[in-house]
Formats: sequence, structure tokens, C-alpha cells
Amino acid sequence: MAQAWGFDRHGGPEVQEFFDRPDPVPGRGEVLIRVDVAGVNPLDHLLRSGLVGGLDGGRPFPRVLGMEAAGAVLALGEDVNGLEVGDAVFGFALTGGGTYAETTVLSAPNTARIPDGLSATVAATLPVAGTTAVDVLDQLGLPAGATVLVNGVGGGVGLAVARLAIGHGLRVTGIGSTAKREHAEAIGMRFVDYTAEDVAAVARELVPDGFDGIVDLVGGASLRTVAPLARDPRNVIAVGDMSVTDLGGRFVERRVDRENLERSARLALSGVLAPVITAVHPLSDAPAALAAVENGHTSGKVVIKVA
Repeated sequence: MAQAWGFDRHGGPEVQEFFDRPDPVPGRGEVLIRVDVAGVNPLDHLLRSGLVGGLDGGRPFPRVLGMEAAGAVLALGEDVNGLEVGDAVFGFALTGGGTYAETTVLSAPNTARIPDGLSATVAATLPVAGTTAVDVLDQLGLPAGATVLVNGVGGGVGLAVARLAIGHGLRVTGIGSTAKREHAEAIGMRFVDYTAEDVAAVARELVPDGFDGIVDLVGGASLRTVAPLARDPRNVIAVGDMSVTDLGGRFVERRVDRENLERSARLALSGVLAPVITAVHPLSDAPAALAAVENGHTSGKVVIKVA
């Protein structure tokens, strides 16, 4: 039996629980892994709340929380190519296995080997934040010297987008709360504090002709505030709010395959996409780890060290 942390029905934090489960049996196209580190993401509590469907694999309750992990392969399901028992890997639990657990199953096409020299802790942050950053920058396709505004820069995805953009030679301005300033400015961007400043006015003063690209990680009214700051509305890319298309912008085109995971790992290994990891919790402290992310009290990336 392996310990896991998940939820016994959809709802708020009150539905969460620790429980023991047998090691999952990897199905076709899956790998069973020993989880070393799991990443914590806002998507985790959205899935628990029942606000996002289609990612549970039809698994019964209780379900395990978590979408991304790094660890070692223990067993292979049928039709798994390119991975072997014993490989150090990282990837997505896209078939509902969850990752806040001692063992779990990952989708093999969405799992890659961890390259030599990259830690499991860093690798566990890449499936969501790392590949999203790669996708956003690819979709914008801006040349070095172009200006980018990252709305919601303080979280794991926002800092990954900003760091990768700076690595590509782009001039980055980030919007976030006061608590996010230190980590944002540390990686070399200009910062706008939405709690203390008129975001639109300050941004226009910084870049009077408009931004060449805008990456939105907040959505809603905040998206509608920043979208007009783009020189071309088609270069407004939203990660969470699909209504961006109503403003002439685009929703991020996600690629979660092995090739994109390997690419994000190479960028992390080179330091261009090095994540800002601000908290490492043991599995026993998983409730606090997710609560911090759910409440918006974190800057950078939070991970759970299981093994």
C-alpha cells in the first residue's frame, strides 16, 4: 500500500483526505513511477472543486490530487516506447492517477527522461509551468528586443514565462501584487504593483507605443484592462481565460508531449528556464502546500517532496 492525498468528492478543502491505496497498475500507454517530487498548481484545486472535467480518467473516488511529478519508473504498461524500468522521468498524470502520492501512473507519451544534471525537484516543475512558457513564447514568436507584458507574473507559470522571455532577449514588464515584487525583479524585469498603482497608466508610461506581446495569467477584468495595451490584439495570449478571443487575442496552444518536455528540460538545464522554487513541502504537509497556492499566497513554484 502507498500513501496518497486526495479528495473523496468534489468540493473545497474539506473534501481532502490522506488515504492508502495499492500501487496503481499501469494501463496501456502508462508507466508506474515512484514519486520523488510532485508539483503543485492552481489546476489541482480546480479539479478537486469539479470546475475542470475530463482529466480524471474516469477513476472512482477517492481521487489523488496533482498533475505533474518526477520520479523513477517501476513498471511499464502495454505499448510504451522510449522508456524503461529504472529510468528517472518527469511528466503528466493525464489519465487521473494523481501525483500527491508515493506511487502513481503517468501517461507515457506525456513523460520524458530527466537529463543528467537536472534534479527531480526542478524536473517536477516543468510539465505545467515549463512547457506553458515554451508554448507561449513560441506562439508569440517575437524577436529579441521586443516588449512583453506578463499579467500575473508572480506565480510559477508567470515567472517561467518571464524568465524564458528574458532569456530570448525580450524586454519584460510584469504585473503582480506587492509580495511578488522581489522574485520578479530578481530575474531582471520591470515590475508594476497592481495593488498600489494604476496598471494601465504605468504600463503606458513605460511603453508608450504599446507592448509587442501580452501574456495573461489572470483573466477576467484584469485581462480586459491589459489587453488594450498591446500594439496588435492578436499578440495577446491568455493561459486561463478563453474569452480572450472576444478581444481579438488568442488562447495558448498547449503541447504536452514528450518532445516539449524534453525541450523544457534542456532549457532548464542551461539555466534559461530555471524555475523559482519558493517552497518544498513533505507529503505530510501537502494540505498546507495546496492551500498556499489556492489562496494566492505563493510566489514562484511550490513542490511536494515525496520520496
